[in-house]
Amino acid sequence: MKISIIGIGSVGSAVATAVKNTGVVHEIVLFDRDGIRARAAAEDLGHAASFGFDVKISAVTSYRGIRGSDIVIISAGANQKPGETRLDLLNKNAAVISDIIPKVMNNVDAKKVKIIVVTNPLDVMVMLTQKLSKLPAGRVIGTGTMLDSARLRTILSRHLSVSTKSICAHVIGEHGDSSVVNWSSVNVAGLQLDDFCRQMKISLPATTRNTIVHRVHNAAYEIIQGRGATWDGIGAAVSDLLRCIINDEKRVLTVSCVEGTDKNMVAVSLPRIVGKEGVVATVKPKLSSEESSALRHSSKIVRKSYDGIN
Repeated sequence: MKISIIGIGSVGSAVATAVKNTGVVHEIVLFDRDGIRARAAAEDLGHAASFGFDVKISAVTSYRGIRGSDIVIISAGANQKPGETRLDLLNKNAAVISDIIPKVMNNVDAKKVKIIVVTNPLDVMVMLTQKLSKLPAGRVIGTGTMLDSARLRTILSRHLSVSTKSICAHVIGEHGDSSVVNWSSVNVAGLQLDDFCRQMKISLPATTRNTIVHRVHNAAYEIIQGRGATWDGIGAAVSDLLRCIINDEKRVLTVSCVEGTDKNMVAVSLPRIVGKEGVVATVKPKLSSEESSALRHSSKIVRKSYDGIN
């Protein structure tokens, strides 16, 4: 399995490290316009690989080097700075994606390749990538709200004193400020959240839930403020998505992909079944009327941003 990663900044480097550690990839190609940075990252990762899985790691500055790739991961573009929203990156990263995708497609097999998008604003970049690549929607996948959902499960885990692995909880919609916590579908150990809380005599009032939503929405901003960027979480999300595809696991992940056509086309995150062909099905979650309204609002924000690309 050959994987190419486009853009080896802080996020791309973290993604490369996480991908290397999956043990399911035999070759990783690091592409960056800065050849010195790409070669340094390849050398460092190559040294690290000697302590773990045997992976061939190389650096390239020509798109010819990604030929034969089964999956291409797009992490190039400007990262959020303190005080910026993901949508603030819209036009500069749209220009980056518009430059990269045609060159990628000229050097991969369009009949089999899958593209994973990490660049923000994530959902809009998924839409743009799918349009430019002309690949089936299910083979252009954004990490979407995988990380948002992980943050939600982590916060709930601490509040409920139970492992994240026993919690099924999803954040849906935009990977951004309009994302929606899908409280109606949360379950713990197979129990609805309220039932679990009653059994365990745990209080989870509306005020606490609102605080949890606030923490989920602001987690990235707090991390960026403290360390300049978020990279470990997204690296782990990409590697999890990659394993799901390569091993044909058909797990349900909250990834982003394009649905609809023409003016109704939009990419947001919903629970989706992911396997070797990419996204193979979408699960429609149970939603309250408020959550349905919030999801529609989130979709409109993404579509408006896409329409606003200069």
